[in-house]
Amino acid sequence: MPTESVAAARLLKPLTLRDAGVLPALFVLLVAILSIAQPRFLGAENIINVLRDSSFLIIVSAGQMLVLIVGGFDLSVGAVIALSSVISSSAMANLTSAWAGEPGLVVTCGILAGLGCGLVVGLANAFCVAVLRIPPFMATLATMSLAEGGSLLLTNGIPVYGMPSFYVQGVGRAIILGFPVALYFAVVVAAALWFVLSMTRVGRYIYATGGNLQAAIVSGINTRAILTLAYVLSSVLAALTGLLLTAEIGSGQATTGENLMLESIAAAVLAGVSLRGGVGRIELVALGAVFLRTLTNAMDLTRVDTRYQLIILGLVLAASVSIETLARREAARV
Repeated sequence: MPTESVAAARLLKPLTLRDAGVLPALFVLLVAILSIAQPRFLGAENIINVLRDSSFLIIVSAGQMLVLIVGGFDLSVGAVIALSSVISSSAMANLTSAWAGEPGLVVTCGILAGLGCGLVVGLANAFCVAVLRIPPFMATLATMSLAEGGSLLLTNGIPVYGMPSFYVQGVGRAIILGFPVALYFAVVVAAALWFVLSMTRVGRYIYATGGNLQAAIVSGINTRAILTLAYVLSSVLAALTGLLLTAEIGSGQATTGENLMLESIAAAVLAGVSLRGGVGRIELVALGAVFLRTLTNAMDLTRVDTRYQLIILGLVLAASVSIETLARREAARV
């Protein structure tokens, strides 16, 4: 069977019990417990906060999922979020004084600058991995270091202010039809990726590349182009996350999204995305992101120390990887 057909069969097969049942069941259980233990959890303001925070994680996790599916991973997404935040806010702050009467143009230039950062880092990652054949860990670790250093160098650790108010109030903190603006971005990103991965030849090529790289090459798939697409989209989506976070907090900061790299991997692995490539579903990744953000919200409501929250997140990630490993071993025995 051709590689493309194998990948399509893997993609279109019915969800296993682990894929379709465990994560949703855990999420329902978590919500039920929180609803009983913390009456504030179901408050409208808290639900909006959970949805907004989940939206950021969904977007960056979607990009991380693509890289994992093609057999790599991206350590640079957190640094890209910070760099995008710093570059976009600095551009807006500097242009506001020059174009005082053109806030729309100022915001547009800032957004393009932020997304451009993601594009550059994504192309650098793709060149290192797809062309130079540098292991993804080392390649993205290097770009992570460069992006983090650039963010700190540009700001000296000082937040950047001076963005147009309508960008902050109209994008970062606005509520439309009862939902935060960031949620609409997350839904569009998730829906677009679902369509590409499920309904297009490019999606089948993505799964085939991660499932068996050599077989994909023999089948005539341009694996360099597929790897480039995955890494570029991962970085651009991270940059988009940085733009939305910057709008929410009202300033550009070199520490923006510092935990999102680990959380994006955790959300993907929790959702069943294989660390060996070839397997992953965006709808489950989105649910995994919501689950993690709901868990974080629960810890905030119960006043769990931030340091312990990181420990708990690490335990969740370790448990997810262990479950995936055991499931793979069981599948190999069958």
